[in-house]
Amino acid sequence: MKAIYLTLITPLFSAVLLFSGGTAIAQQKKAVLSPQQKMNTFISMLMSKMTLDEKIGQLNLLTGGEATTGSVVSTDVESKIKKGQVGGIFSLTTPARIRKAQEIAVQQTRLKIPIIFGQDVIHGYKTTFPIPLALSCTWDMALIEKTARIAATEATADGLNWTFSPMVDISRDARWGRISEGSGEDTYLGSQIAKAMVKGYQGDDLSKYNTMMACVKHFALYGAAEAGRDYNTTDMSLDRMYNEYLPPYKAALEAGAGSIMTAFNDINGVPATANKWLMTDLLRKQWNFKGLVVTDYTAVNELIDHGLGDLQAVSALSLNAGVDMDMVGEGFLTTLKKSVQQGKVKQQRVDDACRLVLEAKYKLGLFEDPFRYCSEERAKTEILKPEHLDFARKVAGESFVLLKNDNNTLPLKKTGTIALIGPLANTGTNMPGTWSVNSDLANTASLLQGMQAAAGTDVKILHSLGSNLLADAQYQERATMFGRDIPRDNRPEEEVINEALKLANQADVVVAALGESSEMSGEASSRTNIEIPDVQKRLLAALLKTGKPVVLVLFTGRPLALKWESENVPAILNVWFGGTKTADAIPDVLFGAVNPSGKLTTTFPQNVGQVPLYYAHKNTGRPLAEGKWFSKFRSNYLDVSNDPLYPFGYGLSYTSFAYSNLILNKQSFKTGGSITASIDVRNTGSVEGKEVVQLYIQDLVGSSTRPVKELKGFEKISLKPGESKTVNFKITEEDLKFYNMALKFVAEPGDFKVYVGGNSRDVMETTFALVK
Repeated sequence: MKAIYLTLITPLFSAVLLFSGGTAIAQQKKAVLSPQQKMNTFISMLMSKMTLDEKIGQLNLLTGGEATTGSVVSTDVESKIKKGQVGGIFSLTTPARIRKAQEIAVQQTRLKIPIIFGQDVIHGYKTTFPIPLALSCTWDMALIEKTARIAATEATADGLNWTFSPMVDISRDARWGRISEGSGEDTYLGSQIAKAMVKGYQGDDLSKYNTMMACVKHFALYGAAEAGRDYNTTDMSLDRMYNEYLPPYKAALEAGAGSIMTAFNDINGVPATANKWLMTDLLRKQWNFKGLVVTDYTAVNELIDHGLGDLQAVSALSLNAGVDMDMVGEGFLTTLKKSVQQGKVKQQRVDDACRLVLEAKYKLGLFEDPFRYCSEERAKTEILKPEHLDFARKVAGESFVLLKNDNNTLPLKKTGTIALIGPLANTGTNMPGTWSVNSDLANTASLLQGMQAAAGTDVKILHSLGSNLLADAQYQERATMFGRDIPRDNRPEEEVINEALKLANQADVVVAALGESSEMSGEASSRTNIEIPDVQKRLLAALLKTGKPVVLVLFTGRPLALKWESENVPAILNVWFGGTKTADAIPDVLFGAVNPSGKLTTTFPQNVGQVPLYYAHKNTGRPLAEGKWFSKFRSNYLDVSNDPLYPFGYGLSYTSFAYSNLILNKQSFKTGGSITASIDVRNTGSVEGKEVVQLYIQDLVGSSTRPVKELKGFEKISLKPGESKTVNFKITEEDLKFYNMALKFVAEPGDFKVYVGGNSRDVMETTFALVK
């Protein structure tokens, strides 16, 4: 096919020579063109042959209909490809299907321009890794990068070359369902993960057959939607925007991400998809981004409901704002030509957008070989490889966070009888988590199956449903969409619980698999009540009354309010949703083959009334004194303390770690210099374990208010029992910089505090100064 395609585009290369002119040809024979020059020349020649309709066609991204994330599905796609009206397709997979569509594009259209093929490859492809929020809890950048590398390897083996990932939205509101799809609340950690994901997807050469173009989303501020309600308005100061929410997008783009996706929300009154300040002034001019901007699903059309005009008007607004490609809505396809003719859109703006789409295809090597991603052999050999599955199991175990473990309830012994109870105990379809659109749900093991396989002959596993996922059947139907069904037991609740209690009374220990189903988080899955559902909580209370040790295996895609559980349940293991190998990874940790080392990347509140809650908050003029629960005329609540239930960075282990000897190598440093903080960490327990050593900094006096502390470094270490390690952190002027009121990125001389510890709350501290 490669040879056929090169024959088809030979006239295009001939056009390049003719267009160049005799003198230019002679000069080009002598000069060696750079890769950028070659691309520019090729695309300029191609565009010189394109009509306005063909250019607009390149701006049209349609869905193949296999797996969609919106209510609109593209129609008559094949006919539109033949007419040159399709620049890209997403949600179409397998080499055979993609090859068929690509053949139409390169064999049955006038200019033989190939199509780009995308998909929501969010946390793995067929081999599914933990949901992104869980993945962030590993605090392991090499591991995270490798998950994206494997995802790219598998997805490209199935014909894809563009992923709508990573999602780098900072979120501090547990009500928002899409908090599960990001890396948590912290700017610094989120930026590091964004870079790792882009590097994993794109590698060092986008034209390689096993790399794919990343698409950073959602630009911008989507994680701060008001009331935690999806698609809602976002409104924030420039100070917060530049210092807290924008850095992860910028970090991902600086890592080389080839594309970026607009957000659904409005920003200071203008929806992102029509926001010229955001898409042109900030993205293009301030950040110098040269890649492709694509909308989210039907985001152009949704500007109508935002109140910005009819389809022609909002399509023109989007293109003029700096959007290059319209996902699914077809407003560009059906209205832009008219807008150009009426002078509402300049021809040059259409040309600029078309060029960026063509450049993306060129960088992916599609003009050289449009079928480089259509290998049936690779699809057979590189998807769901044993080593990929083994790594998925390892990653899942690393992502789990041990929240509580009184009296060393965990790990469990491989003897006796275990009662496994709860609506999440025997559902394989929920294990991969939300946004696992490519997972083989039918062949994903349940926790019950995983426990039975791991327990061995000396352990008896008893199982009971114990309760429905939710008391409300309609709510449960909404929470188990996309094939994630959990069958309901329609007997009286008391009867279902009593059946579980009979088994619990026969057991030595009870494992309660409770929490959210996978679709209780994710897109359009916001919740106002972020506790474990009441029907499950009643089951848990009944199990505790048996007097048996109870281990809560908590499934969730967001921080939950677990105050009652934290006070009453002896052991809580937060397993999030761990991907394809969840059923194997949970027993690995429960039985002690793996020592949990995950650390929270979101703050867990005591109740929903504290939300939004995050560690890097600013002080008020009336802060509550340290150690106080309430003081009149201070910033606090009447009914609950300001403290979180579990702080950012928190996570227990089956061993323990002691921190000591926090030292700075000097007390001050000048601008342009650096200082080193060192601390000793010792494993004081009886088993080997991993610890994430975290460094935070506080700017004590600034020209504008500064957070009480900010993460500026971390290192994940492994220590054997009794082993110690000195961890060093180099602090530079860059670590102290922030955007001031003039939006200048500066480090202001003055005094700073350094905090080092195992989470954001439990730290040692010292001070230093930055001097001129």
